Amino acid sequence: MRLRLGTRGSDLARTQSEGVAARLRAAGHDVELVVIRTEGDRSQAPSFGSIGAQGVFVREIEQALLAREVDLAVHSFKDLPTTSPAGLAIAAVPPREDPADVLIVGPDAYDASGTEGLPVAAGARIGTSSMRRTVWLEQLRSDLRVEPLRGNVPTRIDKLKAGQYDAIVLAAAGLARLSAPGGMLEHVLGDLHVVRLDPRRFVPAPAQGALAVQCRADDADVVAAIAPLDDPLTRAAVSIEREALRRAEGGCNTAFGAHCVTAGSGFRVSAMLERAGKIVFAEVSGLTEDETVDRLWRIIDADGLDEAVR
Repeated sequence: MRLRLGTRGSDLARTQSEGVAARLRAAGHDVELVVIRTEGDRSQAPSFGSIGAQGVFVREIEQALLAREVDLAVHSFKDLPTTSPAGLAIAAVPPREDPADVLIVGPDAYDASGTEGLPVAAGARIGTSSMRRTVWLEQLRSDLRVEPLRGNVPTRIDKLKAGQYDAIVLAAAGLARLSAPGGMLEHVLGDLHVVRLDPRRFVPAPAQGALAVQCRADDADVVAAIAPLDDPLTRAAVSIEREALRRAEGGCNTAFGAHCVTAGSGFRVSAMLERAGKIVFAEVSGLTEDETVDRLWRIIDADGLDEAVR
């Protein structure tokens, strides 16, 4: 089957889409990548929250799907709003990369004795345009100077190496995909220190590290072609995180994180939310998706948050 795959044009988006295309080609399909520029790509706003409503990195691609200009699309799942437009479906969620954030520190700013799991010198300039990362950093280390940072992953690393920042925060998954053998960052990191941030303490964005393969819900042949890429455990964990996000009514300008893993025959989910200037943290386990999110939200919505506030 010939398949037109819609993707953003960034190095990371193309790498992710090529990975999915390779699996489809191995199954005998002829896959062509179609690059689509989104509102988020065009914007020069200093932070994600100031670009616009959630979905600015996917809206044009979803419109191309509905217009039948492409047959499927690959998204970073965390970029998708919690509901898809009518007529579209997430046909596959491939196995997830590491969902954690990483702190990349320049050699002159690295300090192994740095507190709160952040091995960076006091007063360091940290680059990020994520509201969530900004709030978590300021909560953990009030001495740090958190400054806006836009651009694709290679551009952000170039700015760090040029001395514009002492450290930057990126998603571990994107860094891993671009640093794999043959990737554009394979030999770029050099003497930079890459520190994985514990996702139970520095809670990542819901669905971080996961991909969503989207298509038209009524296109049975395409749905069938994509279905073998689906990983049920990844889909279940991401569904819990995104349901928690939906209840938080969060978007790019909301400090909210959720991280779910399988635990025995059920799930364990950690969540962090900024509320009235405080960080509310909750962690629960449950046997089903609904039970897990319900228990999580009972803690977050409780009147007495003394045990849940960090």
